[in-house]
Amino acid sequence: MTQQPFSRPGAIDLSGLGRPPAPPQDAAPAGGSGSAPGAYSVAITQDNFQQVLQESMAAPVVLVFHSARQAPGSEQYAADVAAEAERLEGRLLAALVDVDAHPEIAQAMQIPQVPLTMVVLEGRPATQPIPGALSPEELSTLFAQLVQQLTAQGITGRHQPRSSAAPAGEGEEEVVDPRYAPAQDALAAGDIDGAIAEYQKLVDANPADVEAAGGLAIAKVMQRTQGVDLNEARAAAAENPDDVDAQTMVADLDMLGGHVEDAFTRLVNLVARTSDKERDKARDHLLGLFAAVGNDDPRVLAGRRNLASALF
Repeated sequence: MTQQPFSRPGAIDLSGLGRPPAPPQDAAPAGGSGSAPGAYSVAITQDNFQQVLQESMAAPVVLVFHSARQAPGSEQYAADVAAEAERLEGRLLAALVDVDAHPEIAQAMQIPQVPLTMVVLEGRPATQPIPGALSPEELSTLFAQLVQQLTAQGITGRHQPRSSAAPAGEGEEEVVDPRYAPAQDALAAGDIDGAIAEYQKLVDANPADVEAAGGLAIAKVMQRTQGVDLNEARAAAAENPDDVDAQTMVADLDMLGGHVEDAFTRLVNLVARTSDKERDKARDHLLGLFAAVGNDDPRVLAGRRNLASALF
């Protein structure tokens, strides 16, 4: 195959797969060392492909197209990518596509050659595809740079391990991390600005601190809604259904009122109705609300799936 430039903008087109995806499930190994799934890698099939792409809403998915028939040795390269994903502990998910077993996926993705690596974030290619096989050292450098760039942009999400961790013992006393005490004390005293400042310090010191990022997100929701009249906000949103500022304000108020699913649904529908900068603004606001609730919350998982459907 000859290499062709990748220039298709926007979300990944899955129409070439020919049938809707099955419900989320763990993929079975597709054969060969490069396809053995680990805690942060998965063998891609036609059934789980769209679901794995949806997981890129939380953190990057690295698609690796390999073929024992077309490119001997590419399975080892896929295994190297999977090993690097394991080392990064969820900052990215290695999604391994055996082109011999699933040629329809390569066709739908317009893959010009194998091996080929593609980084997907929020349903869209985040980089130009990388043709050929990189050495383990080159992979380590590439992914380290990717994680640094994402962290600098405030993108610090992690994938959950594919294998279930052992549950904590019952009756164990919850330990409160003292790092969060100043922010929590500020919130308890009604000092929202002070809480934001404290949480921001923690996030600046460690962008991967999910708890601090969540606390910062919810404190910002509280800050945005200070002094806002709920009835007036709802009336403004009803009169201007496509006004992003009006809709996000009501979503914030719903969040504080405990109507989390209503907030998510409002913004998912707004994403579906809008385009360009307005759509990006609505999506980014919704991602902020996801962070406030927490990626492990089932409402967030459902919200991410709905957002992916609206974007795709």
